[in-house]
Amino acid sequence: MKHFVAPFLFLLFFLSSSAQKRIDFTPTLFYHIFSGDTLPVLKISPGDTVHTESVDAMGIDKHGVRRVRSGNPLTGPFYIETAEPGDVIAITLTKLSLNRSYANSAEGFVPRALPKSDLVKSKKVTIVKWNFDLQKMTATPEVKHEHLQHLTVPLNPMLGCVGLASAGNKKILTFDAGPFGGNMDFSRIAQGATIYLPVFHQGGLLYIGDGHAMQADAELNGDALETSMDIEFTTRVLRDEQHKISMPMVEDSMYIMCAGLDKSLDNALKIANAGMMSWLQKNYHLSYEEVTIFLGSVAEYTIAEVADPKVEVIAKIRKKFLNF
Repeated sequence: MKHFVAPFLFLLFFLSSSAQKRIDFTPTLFYHIFSGDTLPVLKISPGDTVHTESVDAMGIDKHGVRRVRSGNPLTGPFYIETAEPGDVIAITLTKLSLNRSYANSAEGFVPRALPKSDLVKSKKVTIVKWNFDLQKMTATPEVKHEHLQHLTVPLNPMLGCVGLASAGNKKILTFDAGPFGGNMDFSRIAQGATIYLPVFHQGGLLYIGDGHAMQADAELNGDALETSMDIEFTTRVLRDEQHKISMPMVEDSMYIMCAGLDKSLDNALKIANAGMMSWLQKNYHLSYEEVTIFLGSVAEYTIAEVADPKVEVIAKIRKKFLNF
């Protein structure tokens, strides 16, 4: 039997043109915590298009000026009108643009990346500068190592941090992540992606930033290609029962994705699977047995992050398999 449920996740949405505004916001303050106690910098309505910018993880802006101390300083928080605790906010990244010609990364591995016996040379952190060719959308490292003189990698602008205010009175530092989103450092949080986050405070309070020119899975060096970014986004507020989620979800043109975040890789995998199972049951009415067959045949996984306090596993389903 073919099931049809109005899609929970979709990239395009339509509102009255009179209700939508384009807002240009230039930040003057940046924040290092996800908190419900921070006064919003701007109130926006669902459907508004916001164009703003971020400094890099070291607090340096597009002109090379240090604006704030390092530690993933973020733009925001933005108050989304009508959003209430229990809702879900969908943030669509309509445009991400590199606004300078370089990034900085690190030489070395984070402790979770290798056995302890192989980490001896990673104790000293060395900064690596990467220069961009913005026409070709590639980057080349400034290194003197013999075999990397001609290394060139493709650029894929993405955001390390997209998060709402955390639950209760907690103040979560911007290198951490959880149900509220946060420092997820997942490479598919790029232009065109939509991030779905549960709301814990009135207005949601959206923080955004930590631009990466590109990042390999897991962020093995502890830093991606860290850079400043021009950011354009829109939001929607979702409150039907089928929209309810307990952990972040991401959608792009190819995948539906559920995040699992925990100190344990095993538990992160279980949380990601549980999130995907719940979504399939709510939106496609699959039984437990049907979910086991479906995920057992089509699920894909990414270890998105191992550098931060919580590891992150992403469970992914290609949209083409959802045409039941």
